[in-house]
Amino acid sequence: RPMAESKRPTDANTSIPEYEYIDVNTKPFHIGSFRDEWLARLQPQDFSVQQEDDDEETFDANFAAELGLGAETMAELKSACSLDSLRCHPEDKQLGTDVVPPNTRLKTLIQRKRKKERVRSHNLHKNRHDLYAEELERLTIGRPLEMGADRIPEGEVILTINVYYSGLSEKFNFIRPCLTLLMTGSHSLTELRDAICCVSDLQVCGEFSLTPGVAPEFISKDHFKSAFFFFEGVFYNDMRYPECQDISITTIEWAKAHNFPQFSQAKMEDTRFVDLKVKVGFPYLYCHQGDCEHLIIFTDVRFVLFAFHRTSLKQH
Repeated sequence: RPMAESKRPTDANTSIPEYEYIDVNTKPFHIGSFRDEWLARLQPQDFSVQQEDDDEETFDANFAAELGLGAETMAELKSACSLDSLRCHPEDKQLGTDVVPPNTRLKTLIQRKRKKERVRSHNLHKNRHDLYAEELERLTIGRPLEMGADRIPEGEVILTINVYYSGLSEKFNFIRPCLTLLMTGSHSLTELRDAICCVSDLQVCGEFSLTPGVAPEFISKDHFKSAFFFFEGVFYNDMRYPECQDISITTIEWAKAHNFPQFSQAKMEDTRFVDLKVKVGFPYLYCHQGDCEHLIIFTDVRFVLFAFHRTSLKQH
């Protein structure tokens, strides 16, 4: 749903995202209420994963009735939009799909041809990121899901989350996400925390000078398990393990002593994304290992329609 600037004042608890600053970030909105708004406005068949078993004639009749078309107009429309009408070569000639025709006028083919020529002229080789992306696409995209548990439930929302390093090196002095994640509204904040990979968690504690070849038994993530997210004045602490500590209490007490607005706390493991109130495009904080900080930005929140279930986007 496009977010348009509103001329009337809106409640901070609104379930419809509106811009606070144009093309920058929205006002705070409740993700669960945003989902409920879609559920109230859509018909069940719009987001159902069950495909209708209507035959072609029934579909044509329903389509014509919805658009108010006559039988003759519908037949003409089917003929004009048929896949056979997309042929750009004579019927008696088979067109090769591996070679781009030299005289093509299709913009997508022109761009593809330019890209191939550029790669060929520069003798470019695919790096490990390109190879990994191709392998991931080959294993997932277009593959039907066999397990029902892997399918996203009906009436779900998808959140796109960018994770940034807090510090910028001299070589890469521009802001870019180090990780982009897709999470569902039913995921908990601990699942987001576990999905974030940081080198600080992989540090080895101890002295290994005498046994440099021995694999470490523990890493920093095993020793220092405390962490928190900070969203809209609330610290969400990870308290899943007995050794976890509330590392946000120092900030809360300091803010209280200096007359800053009062912050609240909640448990990360008890909070799902549908329980959050956030701004899209606004930077939030993830802190772990005591002083390792990351920026968290929600870049997109959308309702899952039937088209999502045709892909292999998994719940986990």
